[in-house]
Amino acid sequence: MEGPVSYDADMGNLYEYFSAADDETAAAADGLVGGPSADGAFDTLFTKGIEPAVQISTLEGLLTGRSLDEIFDDPRWAKPVHPDTGAEHGVLTLNDAVARALAAADRARLAEVALPWSQTEEFWGQADPGHLTEFLVELSALARRAADRGHRLYCWWSL
Repeated sequence: MEGPVSYDADMGNLYEYFSAADDETAAAADGLVGGPSADGAFDTLFTKGIEPAVQISTLEGLLTGRSLDEIFDDPRWAKPVHPDTGAEHGVLTLNDAVARALAAADRARLAEVALPWSQTEEFWGQADPGHLTEFLVELSALARRAADRGHRLYCWWSL
């Protein structure tokens, strides 16, 4: 992928998807200046504008067939792992169902899902399905590596 995928109306928002063994380890990433990629201790994927709560939930619905109500009711949906960090950055969990679906998906399935995902209102009509496919291929690879290590997926965000 050429550079980070960017679709956010506020281009200052940064997101790093990463894997960690558990919530406690993931919370430690929030204390790193510059996020989880800062010291190389975490396997990461950087992007601008693909946020973990609504956009990844929409993706999860497309990949798994789960309803948004079911996704939002999942106890790991966008759960802060270190709730005392303030309003400028933090680490959120990703649902295990989306991590499993990403790990299992091949490029053809990811491209199939990228088209309807690109047309959702959360992308404000600005998403290129090809760029989203490339992002999903990299996120899928991250999910596979996490699964191989027995890790879970998280997202560090910064305003």
